[in-house]
Amino acid sequence: MLISAEVDVIRLLADPLREQIVELLAEQPACTCHLVEDTGAKQPTVSHHLKVLREAGLVEAEPYGRYTYYRVVPEVLDRTASRIAALADRARATSGDRRECA
Repeated sequence: MLISAEVDVIRLLADPLREQIVELLAEQPACTCHLVEDTGAKQPTVSHHLKVLREAGLVEAEPYGRYTYYRVVPEVLDRTASRIAALADRARATSGDRRECA
């Protein structure tokens, strides 16, 4: 895991279709049919990626009538952004340090 033992959001979003799905869901909740239309991917493919995102806790499903709408859980992205910001701060603070070679 790049950041921690928690959900590896970076690895999840490394897949271009998952990244696109998360970007679309960040704009507004959507059902599978919307995501199929917006991404051009086939329904089974979109459903598979939604399942991966749900299992990781990055996306939640909300029943609404006959449909299920999906939405991003912003707190998961916030935690990842905080960890990346902390890495950047640490890199900035130690950029002049060098380890001695043996």
